[in-house]
Amino acid sequence: MSVAALFVEKDGVYSGLPGVEPWDEERDARRYAGPHPVVAHPPCQRWGRFATGSTRKPAQYRVGEDQGCFAAALTAVRNYGGVLEHPKDSLAWDYFGIMRPAPSGWVRADRFGGWACQVEQGHYGHFSRKATWLYAVGMLPPPLIWGRSAQRLPAYAVERYGYEKARRIGVMAAVGGKDKTRIRNATPPQFRDVLLSIARAAAQPEATSND
Repeated sequence: MSVAALFVEKDGVYSGLPGVEPWDEERDARRYAGPHPVVAHPPCQRWGRFATGSTRKPAQYRVGEDQGCFAAALTAVRNYGGVLEHPKDSLAWDYFGIMRPAPSGWVRADRFGGWACQVEQGHYGHFSRKATWLYAVGMLPPPLIWGRSAQRLPAYAVERYGYEKARRIGVMAAVGGKDKTRIRNATPPQFRDVLLSIARAAAQPEATSND
């Protein structure tokens, strides 16, 4: 079964895969109208800890003003089946009425037949723990590797900050440089394959109920 990968990086980890149709920024995934199930990675900046701006400019933005990206991704998952990925504690969950997941296992998420879970990408090859929330529709989602993954502290972070600070701030915060956003946001191939397998298991969700 073919899968559409929405809101992904141009020439990124979803490019060149058989049966995968990437929708990058230029193609504009907000226009996706089926028919394949999806793996969706909508932008998270306006839904996270600094949704309204940095500590120096705390009211620079408004929560949720992402040009409709999350709403489009959620609509695609509900209409065509598949899975959506966002960081743990995403404000979009409450905003769109999705049940917050437990620390492990899938929970029934809404009246559209959705499931939600929390999983750490560190179990699947990410350099940090990167706790992540998933929302899936159209299948009975599979068991994943639950719980805390190992904390990895690279030598450069320990050398730069010392062990205690490096452990406290975590690997994600220690990443700097001009490519820091791309590096932090990157989906490991192993985790990508898990998401694709979930999407491929999705049937067209005609049987899901809005009642």
